[in-house]
This record gives sequence, C-alpha cells and structure tokens, in this order.
Amino acid sequence: MAGSPAAAVVAAALLLLLSLSACASTSAAISSSYPPLAPGLSLDFYKKSCPKAESIVRGFLQSAVSQNVGLAAALIRLHFHDCFVQGCDASILLDKTPAQQSEQEAVPNQTLRPAAFKAINDIRDRLDRACGARVVSCADIVTLAARDSVALAGGPAYKVPLGRRDGLAPASQDAVFAALPPPSSNVTTLLSFLSKINLDAADLVALSGGHTVGIAHCGSFDDRLFPTQDPTLNQWFAGRLRLTCPVQGADNTTVNDIRTPNRFDNKYYVDLLNRQGLFTSDQDLFTDGRTKPLVTKFAVDQDAFFAQFIYSYVKMGQINVLTGASQGQIRANCSARNAGRSDDELPWSVVETVVDAAESLVL
Repeated sequence: MAGSPAAAVVAAALLLLLSLSACASTSAAISSSYPPLAPGLSLDFYKKSCPKAESIVRGFLQSAVSQNVGLAAALIRLHFHDCFVQGCDASILLDKTPAQQSEQEAVPNQTLRPAAFKAINDIRDRLDRACGARVVSCADIVTLAARDSVALAGGPAYKVPLGRRDGLAPASQDAVFAALPPPSSNVTTLLSFLSKINLDAADLVALSGGHTVGIAHCGSFDDRLFPTQDPTLNQWFAGRLRLTCPVQGADNTTVNDIRTPNRFDNKYYVDLLNRQGLFTSDQDLFTDGRTKPLVTKFAVDQDAFFAQFIYSYVKMGQINVLTGASQGQIRANCSARNAGRSDDELPWSVVETVVDAAESLVL
C-alpha cells in the first residue's frame, strides 16, 4: 500500500480532510452517553441469578477468539442479523422444523458462520452448569458475545443492558429480506431500512463501522467489478479485488478492511476516504452528503467513532426486545423453542421470590 503510485495523492488528500474535519459541521451529533434503557432491561440483571454470567462469556471467548480470530467478526455480525429482523430475540438461532423455515435459510443469512452458532451453544452449556438451566436467555448470550467480541478485537469495552427473553418463532423469509438491506444499497435505501427500527444517519455510519473486521464473499460486491467497474472504486483496490474475484460469481472471499482486517478500529473509514470501501453500501457513506462529514470525522478520530459505536450498538441491541414473564421464554436449547410450558414462563415476581428465599437460607 505504501508503495502504490497513489500514495502521495492519498496522503495529501487525507491532510486536507483533516483540516476540513476540524471545522466541518456534521449532519448528526456524536453521542457520548448510553441511550435510554428499554423497560425490563438493566445493567445488572443477573446480579443475583447468575453473578458470573459476564465473566463466563468473556472467559470462553478469550480462548475461542485466540484460536479463531474470525469468530469475533462472526459473532458481531450474528447480533446485527438477529436484531434487525424481528428484534433482538435470538430468533436467528432457531433451526428449521418440519412446519417452519429457519431465518438461517434466507439468502442474507446463508453466509453467517457456523462457528458463531456453535459458540453460542457452547456458552449456553457453560452458563447452565454455573447457574442452572434457563436462567440466562439466548438473546442475552448473543448480545454479550458480540459486545465481548468487539473488545477482544481491539475495540471499546462497555456495559450492555440485559434481561431480554427469547422469541418463540423465527421471522418469515419475506421479513428477513424486508429488514436486511443488500450490500448494493445506497444511503437513501439504507436510511429507509433503518428508519423502520428507529435508527438514524449517525447510527448508520457508526454501525457500518462493524465492517472493520470480517470477510465478504465475491457475490456481495462483484457487481462493482462486472460488467463494468464502479467509477467510485479506487483503481489499485479494484485490481486487487479482481485477483480474488476474476469472474462474476466466483466463490471466494476477501477481507472487509484491507488495512487492519482483524482489528476493531477506525481504519474502515480511512478505507472509505481512499475509495476502498468494499460494498456500495460502504462507499456511498462517503459520497452522500448526509453521512460524509461523520465518515471523515471517524477516519481521523477513533475515540469519536468508539463513542458513537457504543451508543448506536446499545441502541440497536434494544430493538423490539421481549422482557418480563409474559413475553417469549428462556430457551433450554438456543436452537429450538422449549416444549410446552416451562418454569421460565412463570410470573416473574414468583421467580424472584423463590430466588430471594433460597438466598436467605444460604445467608
């Protein structure tokens, strides 16, 4: 990269953008605090029922990610695909049944990595052994796994509200397509999708930063190479992509962020400044006036990116959550709905009373 012919031009352009970003006004203010918590969620939800829940999740992932660095990106993406479709209810984890298709079968979800689903089930087993069955929901496991994956990949560490319950059924195939915008989308299309779930332009730019880690299949971006090259694509970068995807429809993969592909940082935005965004939905963030100022700011200010990402990611993690005894359930097996009525569907006050009584005996 350093030896490419465009290096001097890129450096000069970056210096210009640095000076412009100091005085440019952004179309959406950067948030520095947490969004309001959804009713039923709290930052210490498992303080009594499973006090070691977060340390168990973190301990497992520290080992797992050290052995498979791609697992972090896979778990972050799993959380996105769960929350955008039907809310953060772990419906993405449900396997198909004779009577019902799985969300995993929908085209946008077919490239979700099996390792991510296995990791959620492995964490489920460890939490059950430590705290008992059906205490921590699968939806909360997905949330914690994504949060810890961000930190383990070099991103910010932060608290997430917990107390979600698990959905009873997967979303339909049509609902999946209606909720997940394709990578060929421009900013106008992306904002129309996000407005349905109360996310805005600042959320769009920050959450897109999740592409700073992970990989993509040729089919998700080769429309920018064939039959003619997208004029917004950097020539050097296009040549590199053609080596990976020599023909349209090639079944190969490449990294989302060419600079630091396995590190959660702000280099994704530097890619966009250099016209090296992989998807149309990435690069258009730097083309559209509604999002370009924030892309520029994040490219030169990683702390600003981290602050907005935390806010937007916590906000996303509360989309249409199920809480309380009357909504959803806590699955014994994250891949299947509980059979019949389970004790996690008892009135929540009764459960708390039983837990408190047991603690009083110990104390």
